[in-house]
Amino acid sequence: QVQLVESGGGLVQAGGSLRLSCVASGRIFKINRMGWYRQAPGKQRDLVASITSGGTTNYAESVKGRFIISRDNAKNTVYLQMNSLKPEDTAVYYCNALVVWSWGLNERDHWGQGTQVTVSS
Repeated sequence: QVQLVESGGGLVQAGGSLRLSCVASGRIFKINRMGWYRQAPGKQRDLVASITSGGTTNYAESVKGRFIISRDNAKNTVYLQMNSLKPEDTAVYYCNALVVWSWGLNERDHWGQGTQVTVSS
């Protein structure tokens, strides 16, 4: 019913930058919170950053001051600008969105397919 498509991952050297994008499409009445999570091999999936429809942001301590999350509500798109990247940022990054399909319905949790970010030392 709702698809999230991520783009912008890749290989970058330590200290470099990448910008991730995630576009939501399908049955969308409203998108509440959008966010980015990441999962490194053998580890759990953790929140990187999130943003509400009103623009309130939340960041993991490990990325504060380096990553910036933003969104374009008109385009149902969320971005993650990643600066000063470190090898420990290497992971698969997943887009997440809490979507209300129609007026009066509860929000539902949706995930993208993930995009690989690799930071070389």
